[in-house]
Amino acid sequence: MADEKKPETEEAAAADAAPKAEAAAPAEEKSTTVTDLSQLGEAMAAADAPAPTPAATPVTPVSDPSAPAQPQIDAQGRSYATGKRKDAVARVWIKPGKGEVTVNKRSIDTYFARPVLRMVINQPFVAAARDKQYDVICTVKGGGLSGQAGAVRHGISKALSLFEPALRDTLKKGGFLTRDARVVERKKYGRAKARKSFQFSKR
Repeated sequence: MADEKKPETEEAAAADAAPKAEAAAPAEEKSTTVTDLSQLGEAMAAADAPAPTPAATPVTPVSDPSAPAQPQIDAQGRSYATGKRKDAVARVWIKPGKGEVTVNKRSIDTYFARPVLRMVINQPFVAAARDKQYDVICTVKGGGLSGQAGAVRHGISKALSLFEPALRDTLKKGGFLTRDARVVERKKYGRAKARKSFQFSKR
């Protein structure tokens, strides 16, 4: 019985040794043997050759955040901005002038008849000490007159900060560059308005 098991173990050992010999074979192939002086010179030259350097990647210039902002002026010498308030949206263009304001192809005195609304529109120029120095052309739609006046003021403030970036801090402190997010609260079911209840039946 012992004699029968020996051949099996010898065959298993030979089978295990075969992959190891195959794995060692490539390593032996990689090692080159030098048999001539010419081959020795080539091997020494290959060893002394410098390693290839990687290609230099182009360096992209980094913009300086502390650099002053540049004015954004179109070919007609105007700055454009969009203002919003409630449901009103105003598209505003400003350029140096005598202080004339045109709203939907009408003068500001005709479109905004209430003096309070005209005062609201002129607030950015007063805060920036630029009263009567810019002409304004704007188109406004949506909402009522009060919301439209707020939208025009918002657009003028943004356009003025684009025309003169140095005025941005002044307008920001005054709150003219912030979009007023207050809107009418929606009506709820079972209520007369957003919160108002129906009159209780007395009889």
